[in-house]
Amino acid sequence: MKPSPQIREDLPEAFDILDPVWIAMPDGVKLAARILLPRSAPSKPVPAILEYIPYRRRDGTLLGDTPRHAYFAGHGYAAVRVDLRGSGDSEGILLDEYLKQEHDDAIAVIAWLAAQPWCNGKVGMTGYSWGGFNALQVAARRPPALKAIIPVHATDDRYGDDCHYMGGGLLLGNLSWASTMTTFSARPPDPTMVGERWRAIWLERLAQSPPLLLEWMAHPLRDAYWRHGSVAEDYSAITAPVYAVGGWADPYTNCVLRLLAKVKAPVKAMIGPWAHAYPHDARPGPQIGFLQESLRWFDRWLKDIDNGIEREPKLTAFIQDSMPPASDYETRDGRWVREATAPSPEARQTWYLGDGRLADRPLPGEAPLQHRSPETTGITTGDWCPYGNPGELPIDQRADDGRSLVFDSARLEAPLEMLGTPVLILRLAIDKPVGIVTARLCDVAPDGASTLISYGVLNLTRRKGFDRSEAMLPGQAETVRIALNDLGQRLKPGHRLRLALSTNYWPILWPAPEAATLTLHAADCRLELPVRDAGAGEGRDEDPFEPPEAAPNVPFTQLRRGRRERVIEEEATTGRTTVVINRDLGAYRLEQDGLEFDGRAVERFSLIEGDPLSARAEIDWHYRMRRGGWEIRTSSRTLLTGDARQFRVSITMDAFEGETRIFSREVTRDLPRVGL
Repeated sequence: MKPSPQIREDLPEAFDILDPVWIAMPDGVKLAARILLPRSAPSKPVPAILEYIPYRRRDGTLLGDTPRHAYFAGHGYAAVRVDLRGSGDSEGILLDEYLKQEHDDAIAVIAWLAAQPWCNGKVGMTGYSWGGFNALQVAARRPPALKAIIPVHATDDRYGDDCHYMGGGLLLGNLSWASTMTTFSARPPDPTMVGERWRAIWLERLAQSPPLLLEWMAHPLRDAYWRHGSVAEDYSAITAPVYAVGGWADPYTNCVLRLLAKVKAPVKAMIGPWAHAYPHDARPGPQIGFLQESLRWFDRWLKDIDNGIEREPKLTAFIQDSMPPASDYETRDGRWVREATAPSPEARQTWYLGDGRLADRPLPGEAPLQHRSPETTGITTGDWCPYGNPGELPIDQRADDGRSLVFDSARLEAPLEMLGTPVLILRLAIDKPVGIVTARLCDVAPDGASTLISYGVLNLTRRKGFDRSEAMLPGQAETVRIALNDLGQRLKPGHRLRLALSTNYWPILWPAPEAATLTLHAADCRLELPVRDAGAGEGRDEDPFEPPEAAPNVPFTQLRRGRRERVIEEEATTGRTTVVINRDLGAYRLEQDGLEFDGRAVERFSLIEGDPLSARAEIDWHYRMRRGGWEIRTSSRTLLTGDARQFRVSITMDAFEGETRIFSREVTRDLPRVGL
């Protein structure tokens, strides 16, 4: 059960909901918008806050959007939610994520908003995930009216820090998200919005929307495709003030400290304990008054109110305390700290490897260590992208620690507090041309329980850069660098810090085509930790945010509760292990017009121990919408397998109007394994 912020019925401003509002693009395509407009705006123009995503403003995200957008409108902003081209009720075809066309359309939308008589000429952007991505990307295009952004759970690097590739390895999140978009892109516009044209628009979408997975897997290196939209290519392009927001349980947090350190415009940053959701209702808690904080940022830059927010400490971060491992937390133990700047990359403490130990001084040399992990190493990790649902977080790591090469510190005599990016330097060799190295940091309690606090991976064929693939020379030692995920963590006295190295990470990463044995020269390895004075935050404000608030929602009925289930099945006879993930979005009815919708998916990731080529990933998606006698259904299936030289991708899509199948497509494509 997600936490509920306090619902504010007494908002300062009354507002009207304008929907649909059609915004014409330069090429004539019309985008559909929902605008919550203060009634005072025609006589006293207001700024606009834009959220610009493809997930359907009138149903798919309506129940999440309304409490936020109504809160902004109730405080004197035009809250604007636009369906991307080819999504929701907007015309056109959604061909891919973050295309130049998407940015061009956003610039046209911003110019249109700024020119409206009810707007004061200033526009902000906010959004999480896709909406945070394009807020950064559009800001880098510098539309004149865009004056501030709040990207939440976003990234500055589409190749290195998105769901597609990590450390140059192929993420299974790539398949999961592509499967989701296959189904989401197949949904039709609402007949009550576009009339009888809905069926023709739907058939056009079904026929012309490409399977995105094929494009994403056709670019296994960091080429021009991924550099486009990656603001890390030129941070100086962003001149609008940025408030970057992330969560330690979310995979899109690494960019927050980079933005804070590298963007020259005014920047503020916040990192909490949250998974992939807005901080006023995200889990794990504590939740915060994120909407009030957002208003403070927009008040400063869109209304020119000198509230001092830009003079406050630049970074507010939640330092998590040691807790037993669990697949779900209602609230994390810890405290808030505030810093004037991003943690310095130079302010690291070096720890050394050797003899199964981590130490703060070099250890005596020893013979090289050899290790080959079982194929199933990684199944305790949980979801790559948790959304705050039970069962998504990493469980006790001891099973995977036993499958890994482990180095433990002595019991800590004092707290060990870290804030920033851990970096691992390894001197290693493998006996195959292609291999993966995964590094996990764990907090080991006195009773032996092992809690994952950070991890990083490296496809060794990408060791000289993510823009190239160069096979390893079997047996030849090389030095590599692995940046682990950023963390804010405080280990208790009596606990140990554990570094665990493995050659597999399933089902986070697709395995290398051959099982590789790692040879580690531990005496030449080191771990650089972003250690922070454990007492530096004592005496500071430990609750710098107001309690969470939101506006009332539209009337709705939940017809079926959503559920997330993660099951690990082991077949002792065949040696096959399968991770099954049920992702049920639940079913809802919107009382304003009677629309009902529901979606659910089942993901299956399996392989046979000792046979990496047995890896198989299969995802089934189903979505339904109905109102009265109108009903549509979409169903998709995505399958990924591979041999030593290539991947095989099979994607099927079926669409039904009532009980009649009106569209069916099956695509099978072989794609080369480029050092994967």
